Amino acid sequence: MPFQKLATESDLPPLDEAKEFSCGDKAICIANVNGAYSALDNVCPHRGGPLGQGMIDGGKVVCPWHGWAWDVKTGAATQDSRMKVAVYPLKIESGDIMVEI
Repeated sequence: MPFQKLATESDLPPLDEAKEFSCGDKAICIANVNGAYSALDNVCPHRGGPLGQGMIDGGKVVCPWHGWAWDVKTGAATQDSRMKVAVYPLKIESGDIMVEI
């Protein structure tokens, strides 16, 4: 599927924060880790918590419900590396945030 517009640069989360966005029928978490943006599925596979409402800790996005931490580059859980959340390609183009779902 081609890249689609998710938001504009001004909507991006501040340094070391996460934010959730709607993209069609999916919810996407954008994480800003040390100034680098990553796009992940917003739903935590552990219990369905909203990752975009979580915090960034140690370079990982932490689910606000039960504290599971997810690597923003690989999608792997710190607690169980066999569990993964989808990570999507992201690019910034002419001020628009584009993701490939």
